[in-house]
Amino acid sequence: MKNVVLVLDFGGQYKELIARLVRSLNVFAEILPGNTPIEKIKEIDPVGIILTGGPKSVYAPDAPTCDKRIFDLGYPILGICYGMQLMNYTLGGKVGKGKAGEYGQITTRITATSKLFNGFGSPPSSTQTLMSHGDSVLEIPPGFKQTAETDNCIAAIENPEARLYGVQFHPEAAISIAGERIFKNFLFDICGTTESYKLKDYIDEQIAIIRQTVGDQKVLLALSGGLDSSVCAALLAKAVPEQLTCIFVDHGLMRLNEGDEIEAAFCNHDLHFIRVNAEDRFLSKLKGIIDPEQKRKIIGEEFIRVFEEEARKLGKIPFLAQGTIYPDIVESGGAYGATIKSHHNVGGLPENLDFDRLIEPLSMLFKNEVRELGRRLKLPLAMIHRQPFPGPGLAVRVIGEITKEKLDTLRIADSIFREEVEKLEPKPNQYFAVLTDSLSVGVKGDARTFDPVVALRAVITDDFMTAQAARIPYETLEKVASRITNVIPTVSRVVYDITGKPPATVEWL
Repeated sequence: MKNVVLVLDFGGQYKELIARLVRSLNVFAEILPGNTPIEKIKEIDPVGIILTGGPKSVYAPDAPTCDKRIFDLGYPILGICYGMQLMNYTLGGKVGKGKAGEYGQITTRITATSKLFNGFGSPPSSTQTLMSHGDSVLEIPPGFKQTAETDNCIAAIENPEARLYGVQFHPEAAISIAGERIFKNFLFDICGTTESYKLKDYIDEQIAIIRQTVGDQKVLLALSGGLDSSVCAALLAKAVPEQLTCIFVDHGLMRLNEGDEIEAAFCNHDLHFIRVNAEDRFLSKLKGIIDPEQKRKIIGEEFIRVFEEEARKLGKIPFLAQGTIYPDIVESGGAYGATIKSHHNVGGLPENLDFDRLIEPLSMLFKNEVRELGRRLKLPLAMIHRQPFPGPGLAVRVIGEITKEKLDTLRIADSIFREEVEKLEPKPNQYFAVLTDSLSVGVKGDARTFDPVVALRAVITDDFMTAQAARIPYETLEKVASRITNVIPTVSRVVYDITGKPPATVEWL
């Protein structure tokens, strides 16, 4: 693909936001580890490079770094937070503890004319930016100049002749006012690229790739009924309609009545649809398992084993398709990025797959892009806007050991909460219940109870990379708590989770 912007990752929590924002400007962005070999970078021949933030100090012995020769390749480079400090330190500047750390929205003063700040007014001018750093640039390298500052730090530097730019703040975060303007300036004024990334082209390219890969052979699709796998099914159906079999594995970890709803939605389509009821099998494998990572890996492997068995019944099917998307891969770990959680379709895949090859046509897309792809493929709006649901299902919403009794309890609590939230306008982007392993004393019918606590979670987000807790009306929460404790004998207490992402994740496990 031409006109690629490389996002080199040094463990920054906002790396996905950077790539997503670049793509929203119709330029393709790909995230690679910060220590990607220079030979690979030259082979990709990007139009520009962005260095992400990261949690380390650049002068620490174990600090993530890059090949310093990338600064001599002539590619425009934008360093963000740690990325700016790394560029500064590598090229001879000094980085250390500044006057004070800065966290949150900070006033940044633009002190010199710069292509990066076109549209911000003649300097001196100011803007609000998200800062999150303890270290600061103390001295800049030869050939660089300072272009912005705060009360406590050098906020931007550049060497325009070498096309090297750095900002201490995070323009990719929505809290940075006019951050998108900075990316436009970097992409179009500094890199000189054009708007060449279109999802319509992506569809055509993937159809061609799928046809070339599959030939006249068959494909087995792991269909969960969620947005990602449904869009994957629609794309495969356009590419190889007569060669596609969709298998829905009901692992007993679905929401209330969801298995039947998925079957009703897909069985009448022009798809070879098979439902496999495997609740006993999955619960047996999960018996006694408490660690969430282990749960995900067990579920991932068992999914594959079921698909393999079903494929053998159908004759040799060499290709397994999945609705894996880009955040699944990124969150499952990278060179410098911690494993946030192993997604069952990435970190949970066994090594000895009984398929010749995986087909993952959505693996380079973010959730918002998958939704747009669904619209272009003319999927029903109800499916496009379906509540997100993790592949491991309620296994990641039951804290501790999973049992059928716990799942049945959670299904009812979750159904009540979703039913009441559905009445709200606007609705949160995701909302669900969690059965915790915390026990709480209560009183029912004048008798003491000691039962699990149900937690409710609802978030507002447009990318699922960051999220804010939704401000559900108190009256709604009160009604939900009353209904849950009245309907479910083993629940006497309901709480609401008000934590954002970060520091939490959207799911509890």
